[in-house]
Amino acid sequence: MMVAGIGSRKGVSVEEVLAAIETALEAHGLAMTALSALATAPLKKDEAAISAAGRALNLPVVIAEDRVLQQASPRSRCDLSQSRAGTPSVSEASALAVAGAGARLLGPRTVLGPVTCAIAISGDAP
Repeated sequence: MMVAGIGSRKGVSVEEVLAAIETALEAHGLAMTALSALATAPLKKDEAAISAAGRALNLPVVIAEDRVLQQASPRSRCDLSQSRAGTPSVSEASALAVAGAGARLLGPRTVLGPVTCAIAISGDAP
């Protein structure tokens, strides 16, 4: 399973979210079709552009539980995210949380304007 974790400022556009996902995937030589799901934190559950990106890609948008985000956070920490969102990371932690036990990030998060995107792969993937 491959998951794109999404963090953003409030009020971003679906085009900005899609561009960040595409940029993150391209950094790893991957296509959109490699994704199984999008993920984000509960504080972003009402962000319309993230939901719209899921619909545009025909992918589920999974809201990671706070408890699972906190468990994933020691492996990815962003001081800016902690100060603004109250969580040590949004894109990285949500990608790791949704990809499941043993998941790993393919690399650092991509920051494209007001959107961050991190790609995680499940522990059982090659």
